[in-house]
Amino acid sequence: MGADSERDVHVSTCGRQISLNLLVLRCRDIEASKVFYETLGHEFVAERHGNGPRHYAAKLGGLVLELYPRRGNESPDDLRLGFSCPTLVDIAAKIRTSNIPIINELREIEGRLVLVVRDPDGRSVELSQPLLSDKT
Repeated sequence: MGADSERDVHVSTCGRQISLNLLVLRCRDIEASKVFYETLGHEFVAERHGNGPRHYAAKLGGLVLELYPRRGNESPDDLRLGFSCPTLVDIAAKIRTSNIPIINELREIEGRLVLVVRDPDGRSVELSQPLLSDKT
């Protein structure tokens, strides 16, 4: 990239950091998806905007996660999600007592505990927790 490209990026963002604040997942069965994501620790409220479909929303810090019913022949996405979890071992125990498919068992990867599961629409969902370092 040349100097002009770097300047264009700086000007277009006005020197501010851009952050993600909304993620909408289209689901075959939003009730099954709600149960899945609640097992991961998210708390949803039912919403409806005007004549739009009933859906669920959860606040995750500065991000709103919404579960919407899939429309007609809408094809499924190939999205992979990742959530940082403060108590991954506890969540993993809940997952093991549910019918949630585990893709990769709980393991340590680059200073994190990581577990990968599949949501009701076939998406890979990575759950991770940073490990405490013994270094001072």
